[in-house]
Amino acid sequence: MKELLLSRKDRFIKYIVACLMFIVSDVLQAFILAMIFNAIEIATIEYFWWTVAAAVGYVVISASFFLGSRMMRIAFMRDTLLDIRVRAFDKILDMSYKGFNKQSRDVYVSNLTNDINTIESNFFVSLLNFILRGGSFVVMIIILSIVNWRVALIVFAVSLIVLGLTKLFERRTIKLDQEKSTENERFTVAVANTFSGLEILKLNNIEKKFLIRAKEQVAQLEKRKLKYNFFTALQNHMNEAIGSLVMFGLLVYMMYSPASPVGLGKVVLVVQLAGSCVFPLMRMLPLLNVIKSSDTIYKKITSAADVDKETNGRPNPYRFKKAIEVRGLRFNYDQKEVFRYLDFTIEKGKKYLIKGPSGAGKTTLVKLLSMAYDDYDGLIAIDGVDLKTIKTKSFNENVSFIYQDVFLFEASIKDNIALFKDYPAERVAKAAEMAGLGDFIRVQEHGIDEPVAENGKNLSGGERQRISIARALCKNADILFADEASSSLNDELGRSVETTILSLPATIVAISHKYFAGVSERYDYVLELKDGYVNQYTAIDYFAEVNGNETAH
Repeated sequence: MKELLLSRKDRFIKYIVACLMFIVSDVLQAFILAMIFNAIEIATIEYFWWTVAAAVGYVVISASFFLGSRMMRIAFMRDTLLDIRVRAFDKILDMSYKGFNKQSRDVYVSNLTNDINTIESNFFVSLLNFILRGGSFVVMIIILSIVNWRVALIVFAVSLIVLGLTKLFERRTIKLDQEKSTENERFTVAVANTFSGLEILKLNNIEKKFLIRAKEQVAQLEKRKLKYNFFTALQNHMNEAIGSLVMFGLLVYMMYSPASPVGLGKVVLVVQLAGSCVFPLMRMLPLLNVIKSSDTIYKKITSAADVDKETNGRPNPYRFKKAIEVRGLRFNYDQKEVFRYLDFTIEKGKKYLIKGPSGAGKTTLVKLLSMAYDDYDGLIAIDGVDLKTIKTKSFNENVSFIYQDVFLFEASIKDNIALFKDYPAERVAKAAEMAGLGDFIRVQEHGIDEPVAENGKNLSGGERQRISIARALCKNADILFADEASSSLNDELGRSVETTILSLPATIVAISHKYFAGVSERYDYVLELKDGYVNQYTAIDYFAEVNGNETAH
């Protein structure tokens, strides 16, 4: 967090100055109060009017400083919170597919919402008050040491004692804040799961059971919050009590000490200055623990140290000129053997169709070839370079994917096709047309700029799939992985999309359970998975045999 704050040194200095502007008001307040008591003691009309003028000036200056301070602080807070969100999001994007799937997606949502909201409410409020009260303590104790050095020495000694007490609370405060963050994640996941399966719950009349579970989850979350809030409040109240005792002791000291200041106004000034040292100090030190706990949350959601991501161990860029070779590939998933021994070659520019019974591992093979899984035995090599040594980013820049489950952003059709990249408009429009979206786009009020609702809720399954296909076509990738690209399309459109995919100059690796006569035969090869092994056929021979067997039956 320190590095983040100092990334804009000039603006952070302005933020500190903005926080310290309140100290001027506190100092002026102490002197104005002393003048009021002096006016009572002196009892002259001239001094009274001076006091009134000073009080009016204090009100004007304080109001001006408050507005100026707020304007200077808000801009810095806004930009810093944006940086935190970007860093948290970047951490997620840097994860490998395997690392990302170690946790529920809703945990990441919780990190990007609940944890950042916690940092906003806890960290910046605490930082403001820490700087303000720390600065106030320093300024007031300097002034107090000039007015009465003995009282200043007592206050400084007390500050060291309270600092030691605050350190005793530090670990517990950080631990409770982490527990609260974890419980927030669990609650977010539980709620998301309930909403996702709401239809099933209602159809089976078990929503009440989940309501009870939800109440238990809420109770657990509130319990964690209560513990954290109680513990921080306990620190604050303990310090307030110490501050009150110190102030009472100082009053007794000034009443009976021969070194006490002379004059009511001076006594009030010393009391005000001492109070402006003691109470900010007592409220400031517990904030250290809150700031440290917020820093721990910040590191949790932004630190790349615990991320399973690409490292320097992947030194090679992606280059594909000849072939992808798969040799002796073995793979287990959840302790279940999927592939015993796969041996085949994918040639540059050729079209391959993966076939096999349900559960044979068709989608798994695509994930292995596309670097989504890397915990396999054997070798996958591109032009002789081990796939495990190729940079993930370099690989992803050259491949496209079409999956059954399409995710769409709450943005325009164009942005969903281009994925917010600055592609020429003609290129995006051509991809949309090739994917069979032309007629659909032409009847939309805003054309290709028509808004898409959250995850495409305002689109049919076929329209969502066509956007996914257009997205892959627009990228002009070297390799296209297609997992049931035409599964949610009618036969006419499916045939058209399949024809379009096969006409691309890219290397195609596809999964499809559909057969389009005269089109499916245009694949170069069929890779048939069965019992953990692979057999390779030319597409013409494979479909001739399959169709012949069906005719015979």
